[in-house]
Amino acid sequence: MFENLTERLERSFKLLKGEGKITEINVAETLKDVRRALLDADVSYKVAKGFCDQVKETALGQDVLNSVRPGQMMTKIVHDRLVALMGGDAAGINIKGNPGIVLIAGLQGSGKTTFSAKLALFLKKKKGVRPLLVAGDVYRPAAMEQLKVLGQQTGVDVYMEEDSRDPVGISRHAIEKAKKEGYGVVVIDTAGRLAVDEAMMREIESIKKAVNPTETLFVVDSMTGQDAVETARTFHERLQFDGVVLTKLDGDTRGGAALSIRAVVSKPIKFVSTGEKTDALDVFYPARIADRILGMGDIVSLVEKAQEQFDEEESKKLRKKLAQDRFNFNDFLSQIKQVKKMGNIKDLAAMIPGISKAVKDTDIDNEAFTGIEAIIASMTPQEREDPALLNGSRRKRIAAGSGTSITEVNRLIKQFDDTRKMMKNFRSGGGISMANALKKGGHR
Repeated sequence: MFENLTERLERSFKLLKGEGKITEINVAETLKDVRRALLDADVSYKVAKGFCDQVKETALGQDVLNSVRPGQMMTKIVHDRLVALMGGDAAGINIKGNPGIVLIAGLQGSGKTTFSAKLALFLKKKKGVRPLLVAGDVYRPAAMEQLKVLGQQTGVDVYMEEDSRDPVGISRHAIEKAKKEGYGVVVIDTAGRLAVDEAMMREIESIKKAVNPTETLFVVDSMTGQDAVETARTFHERLQFDGVVLTKLDGDTRGGAALSIRAVVSKPIKFVSTGEKTDALDVFYPARIADRILGMGDIVSLVEKAQEQFDEEESKKLRKKLAQDRFNFNDFLSQIKQVKKMGNIKDLAAMIPGISKAVKDTDIDNEAFTGIEAIIASMTPQEREDPALLNGSRRKRIAAGSGTSITEVNRLIKQFDDTRKMMKNFRSGGGISMANALKKGGHR
């Protein structure tokens, strides 16, 4: 996400390297390159120009502090302006009501149906409410079935009327059901089209008028760049939506939509979706996105992901085993599974300051753990419990059984020993786990 923009901005700030003061000349030269970087990232010319003008106004005349180089000062100014451009603070979602009603709108293919299920799961887990998904897309083949499957995956009930072609009636009936049966929030998935058309807009307007939602969200595919911004403008003129959802931010996107939409429609980006998994949904934090764009990582989000997988009871058991020097390969495998649950490994690594550039061209994914898991699976229960048993002949057998080499087996055993030593160093702290080790380093 934003890799090209990050690289271009880093090159722009290097223009100030070695300068003793921010001047009109070196600022103009730097911002010329920044503007090009923003335009290449598919940010609209008007937004890019306005952004650079604001940075210039802030930067000129500022004396550089003794401990800060001009490039660092400019980075801070650009960071602050990026945060402001994207809305400043994270925006919440309004689900107050009996029940709260969230209406989802957007073009076909933008990821509305998948997002609807992700949002329902998010509200269930993070807000503690009982959600009801509504299959309001009565046109797209298998749309109802898709939502039904997603509902089963997330443990969320789905309301549908398979023989009906009346999305307004379906939505009303779903809300009646929600009131009778005590659902806290209703999430209505609506039909989209391949392009904006009058019939679609009238239908969504009719649904909105009939159900009076507490929140209307516009879902947009971030990979469509400036087209996404123009579509958002058109939808907002008709629906007056409350917020934007950016999907597919993990794809080959240049990030322009994230930087432009807020400025164009004056509505906050509320969520970002970064994958097909039903838990791959994040609240949009402008400051954290600005950190990533400027190559500063996003350690706060990394810590939050670690905390979500952190199990206090398991930590207590692990701490006791470490104290008794009984940490074994079963525990090691358990820790690997916790890390995998946090998300894509390359994305997690990119959240660590200074690492994003290093992993940019590196092929890292969760399959990197496959060999490790295969080796551990090839051990006997006794060998997993007591790694001291792993002599040369046992290692040879494990390598053959896992389809790996003795070198790989030896490397894993060394990694295991190093991990055991590292985790023992955390004994005096609170929870002991790979996830909690990240948590310990996540304060800023």
